[in-house]
Amino acid sequence: MSKMIFVNLPVSDLAASTVFYQSIGGEKNDMFSDETAACIVLSDTIHVMLLTHDKYKQFTPKPIADAHASSQVLLCLSAEDRGAVDTMVEAAAGAGGKAVPGEKQDLDFMYGRSFEDPDGHHWEVMHMDMEAASEAMAGEPQAA
Repeated sequence: MSKMIFVNLPVSDLAASTVFYQSIGGEKNDMFSDETAACIVLSDTIHVMLLTHDKYKQFTPKPIADAHASSQVLLCLSAEDRGAVDTMVEAAAGAGGKAVPGEKQDLDFMYGRSFEDPDGHHWEVMHMDMEAASEAMAGEPQAA
């Protein structure tokens, strides 16, 4: 069985965050959702647990960071192609998130953009052509 990841995110408005993640392609799993949490399935192996602040505080005594003001983690999702990268970032911006300004990561073999969810959590969306990446890396000097 493949390992699964459950990304737990504190959110200020559970209903709005649930709609946001559904807008970028996630599916809500009602079996693991209630008035304090929503399980959003991004793939068979990637789940985002949206937790109210009170629920999140049950798992850690540390204060909840303001992701609009500081950064603790960058989350990255793969995409099927360049168009899927743009589609997800545009969907995020249209659903209450923010397309992160700045230059796109655009190499011959890799293309990526970023967005923030309504709570400021930073996501990258990346498409990589593995064959082109292998060819590009074959020409690079290898680290000792």
